[in-house]
Amino acid sequence: MTGLFIVISAPSGAGKTSIYREFLKIYQEVKFSISHTTRPPRPDEVDGRDYYFVSDEIFRQLIDQGEFIEWEENFGYLYGTSVRIVNAFLKEGRDVLLDIDTRGAKRVKNGMAGGIYVFVLPASSAQLENRLLARGDNPIQIKERLARAAAETAEAAWYDYVIINEHLPLAVDSLCAIYLAEKSRRDRIIR
Repeated sequence: MTGLFIVISAPSGAGKTSIYREFLKIYQEVKFSISHTTRPPRPDEVDGRDYYFVSDEIFRQLIDQGEFIEWEENFGYLYGTSVRIVNAFLKEGRDVLLDIDTRGAKRVKNGMAGGIYVFVLPASSAQLENRLLARGDNPIQIKERLARAAAETAEAAWYDYVIINEHLPLAVDSLCAIYLAEKSRRDRIIR
């Protein structure tokens, strides 16, 4: 039986990373698809754990080699999801969680069958702004990210599930419930 994959998206600062990190502690058998990026690491990020941090030149070589299921430019940096890594996990029967923006998620949905799509919303725009400030984004980045958040939030309409991240433990519980329900679907168990 092949694994299932969950795509999780959210406006920047909505807390999706905190949610899926807690989820992955609970379901350690679920693999995380580590994206490639040309963005420099933040102080708490580790190469190979949070992202594969690569140069623009290497990223473009990977594009030319067909390495990515999807790739996008966000705020001046490139981000991409490795088709080879995701397919290897799925063929092994492993479940995979992918952290992808809405544009990339649409590409994955159009190119790969069977995904589960989860969108995370902050409880309010004020909460989103506070999270961006706490994260250390500069005022220009915050303004850009808040402007993009409105457009990304409109994309939630085509996702399978929406989680409102007002309280982290409840948001994590919601993602766990979605995962367990999807794992228990009759068509995944009885064929």
